[in-house]
Amino acid sequence: MDTELLRTFLEVQKTRHFGKAAENLYLTQSAVSARIRQLEVHLGVPLFSRHRHNLKLTPGGERLLPHAEAVLTAWERAKQVAVINETQQAQIAIGATPNIWDILLHESINQVFGSTPSLAIRAESLSTEIIPRRLLERSLDLAIILDPPKVDELSYEMLASLELMLVGNKVAYQDGNPQINRWIMMDWGVRFGIELSKQLTNPPPILHTNNTRIALDFLLTSGGCVYLPISLVSQHIESGAIKVFKNAPVITRHIYAAWHLSSDYLEQIEQLTKQIKRYICASETKK
Repeated sequence: MDTELLRTFLEVQKTRHFGKAAENLYLTQSAVSARIRQLEVHLGVPLFSRHRHNLKLTPGGERLLPHAEAVLTAWERAKQVAVINETQQAQIAIGATPNIWDILLHESINQVFGSTPSLAIRAESLSTEIIPRRLLERSLDLAIILDPPKVDELSYEMLASLELMLVGNKVAYQDGNPQINRWIMMDWGVRFGIELSKQLTNPPPILHTNNTRIALDFLLTSGGCVYLPISLVSQHIESGAIKVFKNAPVITRHIYAAWHLSSDYLEQIEQLTKQIKRYICASETKK
């Protein structure tokens, strides 16, 4: 089957509009429609239904969706592996959620690559829900995550602990006293949400995000309070732009490396994991 049919299917699913999908794929709308019809003929089921100009997936389309994503991911991986430089032993796909990239991996990746020049690295920012599936499909080699999946085929190792503190700017203070208002919900994993509900009673969030940069920028410009690692906001605390809610509980999370037990790159994964841990230890020593 032509992978472009699956790519077109995913674009229509994402945009929920044949015309917009055509624009994004640099095709005519009739070409997009023809590809979807061809895919439906191949599979023998309709993939989309229309109801009052609302385009949505049929049950068959819903079932196809994760497999289409997996096929295209595997195909992209295969193309990249095929053209690896002769001096490189392998390409390792590393995945993490946006918050982990922000606070840890975006800097450590340079150190890791410098220490392992024989490896080609594919860095991916993924949602918490997608990472376990990608590990099981083995289209992702190494994941750096907060909530390790309890699956027999996967192994994991703790890399570091992360202390999260409640911080806020002047809008979150009234008459010199901290007020838990203008709540910004930063996604630090399932266990964080459980622990938070035990420790604090929070109002509905005005912003919910898994990106620390978005949370911090919103905090500085619009005001509010949010749980963040002190390392991310230390300069703003020193300048007085942000204050720590000293009476609020500190919530500790653990960062893990996870991989498939049957990975073809276990040796390289072990090497990368050691490099990341070494970088974390060196960073902690400097603080």
